[in-house]
Amino acid sequence: MAEMRDDIAYILAQEDEIKEICKNLGARISKDYKDKNIIIVSVLKGAFVFCADIFRNISIPCAIDFMAISSYGSGTTPGAVRMIKDLGVDITGMDVLIVEDILDSGNSLAYTIELLKARKPASIKICTLLDKPDRRQAKHIVADYVGKVIPDEFVVGYGLDYDEKYRNLPYIGVLKPEVYSK
Repeated sequence: MAEMRDDIAYILAQEDEIKEICKNLGARISKDYKDKNIIIVSVLKGAFVFCADIFRNISIPCAIDFMAISSYGSGTTPGAVRMIKDLGVDITGMDVLIVEDILDSGNSLAYTIELLKARKPASIKICTLLDKPDRRQAKHIVADYVGKVIPDEFVVGYGLDYDEKYRNLPYIGVLKPEVYSK
């Protein structure tokens, strides 16, 4: 990890802070969804680490499934949104909680929500580890559960990547611009 660490300008969220965020969000979700038919929908690939930690911190019964939505190729700016992997279960009448790694432009989540609404869930809410409001294009997309609001920086680690790298860092760091400007 020393080589990856060399590409990080600074650490935005240490492991302990992330662990505390997951604990607090898990408690809030458990309270808010008590006696509901909740399904966690993790958006792959970036949210898988965060989703696993949130899932372990939820104290009520809940189902889980996964979707893969892409709006980034190998670059740093959002592009066309497309579905790569769909859910494997029927969510009709269920309370859906979408778990995302980062809420950035909001375009991917807007697309995902429209897809899921057509399947007639009881409700749809959003839980995101990181919220980057300065880059929001889909202004109507607002997370119900936010771990941390961050500045407009390119972040990696804890599931977040640049060109499929850095996901395995145990913290969230700001990537040095020279790494993605090459």
